[in-house]
Amino acid sequence: MITRRSFVALGASAVLSSGLGARMVLAKAATERRFVFIIQRGAADGLGTLAPVGDPAFLSQRGVLAEDFATAPKLDSLFALHPAMTNLHGLWQAKQALFVHAVASPYRERSHFDGQNVLETGGSSAYALKDGWLNRLLSLLPADDKAIALAATIPMALRGTVEVASYAPSALPDASDDLLARVSAMYRDDPALHAIWEQAIATRMLTSDLAGDNGRNAAATGALAAKLLAAEGGARIAMIETGGWDTHAQQRGRLAGQLKGLDAMIGSIRQGLGPLWADTMLVVATEFGRTVKVNGTGGTDHGTGALAMLMGGAVNGGHVIADWPGLSDTALYEGRDLRPTTGLDTLISSAVASHFDLLPARTTRKLFPDMKSAGMIKDLVRA
Repeated sequence: MITRRSFVALGASAVLSSGLGARMVLAKAATERRFVFIIQRGAADGLGTLAPVGDPAFLSQRGVLAEDFATAPKLDSLFALHPAMTNLHGLWQAKQALFVHAVASPYRERSHFDGQNVLETGGSSAYALKDGWLNRLLSLLPADDKAIALAATIPMALRGTVEVASYAPSALPDASDDLLARVSAMYRDDPALHAIWEQAIATRMLTSDLAGDNGRNAAATGALAAKLLAAEGGARIAMIETGGWDTHAQQRGRLAGQLKGLDAMIGSIRQGLGPLWADTMLVVATEFGRTVKVNGTGGTDHGTGALAMLMGGAVNGGHVIADWPGLSDTALYEGRDLRPTTGLDTLISSAVASHFDLLPARTTRKLFPDMKSAGMIKDLVRA
């Protein structure tokens, strides 16, 4: 049931959504399980996030980008995690995070728009499907589940036949400082609304990426998502959009800022959910990876094989899933990219089916109807 207070609370956040670089989409499911999908728009460099430092070709292929991993924490004999991701390293040590490397959707070109469409629709080619896999997931959950989008537009992953409400005055200009001050004054005497409004204000200055304000704004977004997920009768499924991952130039510093922001967001979600974290799964994925070699401006270009991350109290973590193809020139896809060896659609289908205790074959057919192999990745969820 939506009360006046809960509607106003949602509205307060949505009024500010046009200024958010990370927009949230929330879906209610009648289950104690929480699921969060974080999309990294722009093609995040998985080799710069979880580096294969044990690969003989790593140093020569990555050049200056390898320097951040000189003292990075090693997860095993092959992989080391970027040092900016301290919260994620803690989750790894608690066996609540796992990584899947050399992963990719069926898409094999290098257009952001097409790649994101394939990732979000769950199709085998761009624009072949007209709805999103996350919306189709809702159709596998109880029939009375509802969804709400806090965004100017509903991301493709959540569009479809299951009704999704939205509240975002995207046609209006950004609220002025004077208006914000007057609304703050109006809410000042209401303890509940004042606290929610203040939290919404804290997310207002988010830029188009996660590095804004040294990661503090990304943390505020995570805290807000956790509050909505933890609310009685509130959302059970969330999608968070993040941008700024297209690192064609000066990647080393830019990627470090992005990863720090993502790490802060994940930490805030965990802290905000409290005991509910035990029944939560987060999936982080991008449309495709980046080139293995550094370009002439200290960045990387659009690639193929990427990294996906799973975390949460429900995740059977503490390991890396990777049929590692190697970084030598002869091992690269089309002579330039990390060769994909695991399907991102297989990973998402396996994770979702296990997390929500759904029939694997039915889940695969619904979410990824063009998937050629129905094989599942086992042991992603704690027994």
